Amino acid sequence: MNMGLAAVQSSLKFGTSGLRGLVTELDGIPALAYTRAFAEMLKEDGAAAAAQGRVLVGRDLRASSPSIAQLCCAALAEAGLVPLDCGALPTPALAYHGLRFGLPAIMVTGSHIPEDRNGLKFYRAQGEIDKQDEASILALHAQLDVQTLPDHARQVQAGAPDADLLAAYQARYLDFFGGGALAGLVVGVYQHSSVARDVIVEVLEALGARAVPLGRATRFIPVDTEALRAEDEILAHQWASEHVLDAIVSTDGDADRPLIADGTGAFLRGDLVGAITARALGADVIVTPVTSNSALEASGAFPRVIRTRVGSPYVIEGMAQAARAGARAVVGFEANGGVLLGSDIQRGERHLAALPTRDALLPILCALHEGVAKGKSLQQIGLAFGFKAAASNRLKEVATDRSAAFVARLEQDTAFLAEILAPLGGVAGCDNRDGLRVTATNGEVVHFRPSGNAPELRVYVEAATAERAEELLSWGLQVATQHTR
Repeated sequence: MNMGLAAVQSSLKFGTSGLRGLVTELDGIPALAYTRAFAEMLKEDGAAAAAQGRVLVGRDLRASSPSIAQLCCAALAEAGLVPLDCGALPTPALAYHGLRFGLPAIMVTGSHIPEDRNGLKFYRAQGEIDKQDEASILALHAQLDVQTLPDHARQVQAGAPDADLLAAYQARYLDFFGGGALAGLVVGVYQHSSVARDVIVEVLEALGARAVPLGRATRFIPVDTEALRAEDEILAHQWASEHVLDAIVSTDGDADRPLIADGTGAFLRGDLVGAITARALGADVIVTPVTSNSALEASGAFPRVIRTRVGSPYVIEGMAQAARAGARAVVGFEANGGVLLGSDIQRGERHLAALPTRDALLPILCALHEGVAKGKSLQQIGLAFGFKAAASNRLKEVATDRSAAFVARLEQDTAFLAEILAPLGGVAGCDNRDGLRVTATNGEVVHFRPSGNAPELRVYVEAATAERAEELLSWGLQVATQHTR
């Protein structure tokens, strides 16, 4: 069986961050083949030699992740490289170690998507692979003809890294914020199945806060910071009523997206968390996808705002362009809250090295520290940005071709678009950078975007009030359902 052809016919594909698909289609020959393709790319351009053949392999807490990580290690060994098994740890902790020591890496994770799916995130020594690298991996993968899984694949013994990756990741933030930085705070930690559930507790307590572990799970829970489950919101309000908390914090499965609620249990949207983080770090340029709140420009908090398509590779590209143009402090973030640090940050004698990959811990700590430094609640800090009320959700199990056809018709058929937007007074402007983001004449925003990593259609809205945003979101989902089912 030629795996290049099989990949076209399967659920496996590169999306906004890495390769993802059904576990049944990844755990086996495909995991081996895609990893081999990554290894061959590293060998062809000299990156493998520069790292002395060493490649880090980490994983999240999904039931399928150890098996897939084992196959990744086997594929690397088969390619003549040296796999280093880093175990279960946050994606940014793996990437941080790779950046510090010039090592490529593979993270086995499906991030926030359901447990029947999983994925691979590939990293060069300089950080996440870009779209050109994805194309190279796909081209090399198409040349492979992997028909069987070698008998020894499940028995390959990987080496261990010569450093404590988790300790170094924690030290990064303890050194920058300093002991006592969060003194006096009581913070609930929604642990669920986040691979960072213990790390967060340890860091908060080391910085002087009292951490209250909550909701630890024994099975994987797909917490999506961009489309919260109703049960997560219920739990947050329940915990807020049961405990006296200044905040509740959490992450998605691999800890590259934060989830933050104020003391009442009300969650802050990810783009607001990103804005708070960027201001706390003194950013003069922020880079963020088109899905982030349109008030970022109007707030006046940042000298320059660069908009991109959805996906960390695009944000990383935008950050690099800003740095080349002479920006002093560049912070990137996505509407889901993942923050990427594009520049070194200096605060007095304390230094924070750039980490151009999504990280949940940095925005959690910045948001909490802003509250301490300003003597304000998270709610008060957020209100200062003047964000429009926003909401988002998704239609699940919508074939990608149907989502794409709907969005294409909206973009190309002006009469159809005008008919759809008539309840909002008509069309004032459109942005087709990623999906179609429409600003209505009444100032409201509706954005339809096919997901890059699952059979879903995302819907984002902005309105004057939270109540109106929820009403508008419901309307947008109904419109999408009508034209994609």
